[in-house]
Amino acid sequence: MQHYHEGYRLRGRAAHANQADVTVGGPQIAGAAAARDAASDWEAVRAASDIQFAPLPPMQQPPVSEVPGWLRALSRLMEAIFEPIGRLLGMSWPVFQYVLIALAAAMALLLLWRIFGPAMAAWRNRRGQEDEAVWAPSRAEATALLEDADRLAAQGRFGEAAHLLLQRSVHQINQARPDWLIPASTAREISVLPMLPESGRRAFATIADRVERSLFALRDLDAQDWTAARAAYADFARLELRA
Repeated sequence: MQHYHEGYRLRGRAAHANQADVTVGGPQIAGAAAARDAASDWEAVRAASDIQFAPLPPMQQPPVSEVPGWLRALSRLMEAIFEPIGRLLGMSWPVFQYVLIALAAAMALLLLWRIFGPAMAAWRNRRGQEDEAVWAPSRAEATALLEDADRLAAQGRFGEAAHLLLQRSVHQINQARPDWLIPASTAREISVLPMLPESGRRAFATIADRVERSLFALRDLDAQDWTAARAAYADFARLELRA
């Protein structure tokens, strides 16, 4: 009976061992398959041509250009000359050299201005004179106007001559530059138009002063008044007056 029970226990242990082997063997097989799949995927990724796995080449530092010998010698000479001055001013040489560079740049700019400044001023003056010539009345219109006004002045009608000069001048500007004037523009307003050249503003101021005097002061103009108005307009029109 004892032998029977001992054999039964041995058979039970063997069956239990076989059952454990079957239970553990399933996960091991699945893990091995997953490992093979991972290795296959990794090899596929490594074989892809659009992904770079090789390390980048090291960056090449640009070659540093060597300072010429003459420049080093000049720097040492400048330091020997100006370093004592910098120490007297309470500055070290690395700081004082930048002060010297700034002073040298300022002197260079001043020298360039002294050289090219007069030429630039002359160019601006020429441009200004050309602009004045553009906005002056035409020679034919100015000559015809002065001839008509001179006929009135020859009869002693100086006030009417100045008034004609003013009216026709306003008409000339209105024809050439209608955007400058409005119907209510006065001679005084025209005499300060910034678009007119200086000679034009001066001419309108002179003529307007004489016309206002003849209209509001109840005093006719004389030959001297007419001569002043005529000369101002001729200067504006750039005409040479005949005696």
